[in-house]
Amino acid sequence: MAEVAGMTRLFVAVWPPGDVLDALGDVERPNDPGVKWVPQENLHLTLRFLGDADADDVIERLEGIELPSTTVTLGPAFDLFTERSLLVPAAGLDELAAVVRRALRGLGTEPERRRFLGHLTVARLARGARPARSAGRRFDATFDVTDVALVESTLHQSGARYETITTWPTRSL
Repeated sequence: MAEVAGMTRLFVAVWPPGDVLDALGDVERPNDPGVKWVPQENLHLTLRFLGDADADDVIERLEGIELPSTTVTLGPAFDLFTERSLLVPAAGLDELAAVVRRALRGLGTEPERRRFLGHLTVARLARGARPARSAGRRFDATFDVTDVALVESTLHQSGARYETITTWPTRSL
C-alpha cells in the first residue's frame, strides 16, 4: 500500500474490467461538435469524489471496512447527464457507494451529493455541444465488482490523468 502525504485531488471508484472497456472502445464515437470523448484508460465509476483530501486519511478510514460485492449493469444506452456529460447508466452500485460514503463522511473539500447516481462518463460536453449522433448509442454490459480503488486525479491541459493509489477487495459473491 502506497503512502501519500498531503492533500491531493482524490476519488474512490470502480475500474471496469478489460472486456467491458474493449466493448466500450468498439462503440462508434461520432465527431459531434463540442463532444470530448473520455480516453479508455480513464473510464471509471465514481463511488465518492472527494476533491482535495489526504490520501492517508482515506486509506485509514477504508482499511478493514467490509465492502459489499455487487454486479454492475451498464446501459442500455449512452445518455445525457445535465448539459455537461454523456454517460452510461450503471445499476447495482448503490449499497457499495453508501458504505464508502459513510466511511468517508467529512473528508475532502467536495461536498457530498444528496443522491448517488451510478454512471460511467464516456464524454464531456462543451457549452453548446451538439451530441445528436452520440447520445442514444446502444450499450450494455454486466460485470462483477472485485475491488474498489482510491484514485489520484491530476489535472493537465490535455485532460485529467488518473493513478490508482491502492485498492480494497470486495467480499466474494
